[in-house]
Amino acid sequence: MFDLTGRTAIVTGGTSGIGKGVCRALLDAGARVVTGSRTPEKVDAARAELATGRGADRLLLRHMDVAEPGSFDAALAAAAERFGRVDILVNNAGSNLKKPTLDVDEAEHRRLFDVNYFGPFAASQAFCRQVMRQNETACGAAAPADASNRIGSAGFGGCIINVCSVTSFVALSEVTAYAATKGALLALTRQLAVEWPRLYGIRVNAIAPGFIPADQNRAILKSGDRGRRILENLPLQRFGSPDEIAGAVIFLAAPAARYVNGECISIDGGFMIHGVSEAEPRDET
Repeated sequence: MFDLTGRTAIVTGGTSGIGKGVCRALLDAGARVVTGSRTPEKVDAARAELATGRGADRLLLRHMDVAEPGSFDAALAAAAERFGRVDILVNNAGSNLKKPTLDVDEAEHRRLFDVNYFGPFAASQAFCRQVMRQNETACGAAAPADASNRIGSAGFGGCIINVCSVTSFVALSEVTAYAATKGALLALTRQLAVEWPRLYGIRVNAIAPGFIPADQNRAILKSGDRGRRILENLPLQRFGSPDEIAGAVIFLAAPAARYVNGECISIDGGFMIHGVSEAEPRDET
């Protein structure tokens, strides 16, 4: 139920952090994986790591920048040419900004929306068009009126997994622009999950990772008061790792989840269910 052999996944932002963990897991599950970065050095480093022991013939790395018009479309076309089809889209690429809200200018706000929302929106549209072409090939004609009945059939449909955030649900200080983009991405997930299964046989789900140390946030989480306060509200009392996020992606992409649609799985160590922190013991001496 979790075997992805014969499936092709395209992962944005797959050369570091959560994205690289997702790529590792997809390859281990038997999938063919296409990913990339806007940074050539990251592409080269990821190629060396991901291909080791996992079958370089199932991996395609290339330049990919979701904020650059045409970049994702070119990667998608390369994926279809190399592997014949594309079945899974993981919208993982994202950018963050920790800054007092009053100091955030319009250009910074728009930049985050370009990467975190408009990038996944455009990628989802391009992926959907590719799936439509594949559906026509699988059916020998136009897709059926109710494509949802064909989900899981050989060669038909696909799935999208959007990487949202705990800030899609709860507020944190000084990440207003980031939280706004992730809230919008969750809304997009739900809208597409209502529309696209019936029309195109595409399931759309999301995950909401908690605090995973990566290049963008490692310094904040590993030192200082903010990281300490977050740990106080984590029932598991530790930060997560990219590999611990990837399991949910495999589930949502696999046949085991063929009846899961419009869902957002929180992978946050219990952060969002935790209430007020218990007061530290007082020194009675």
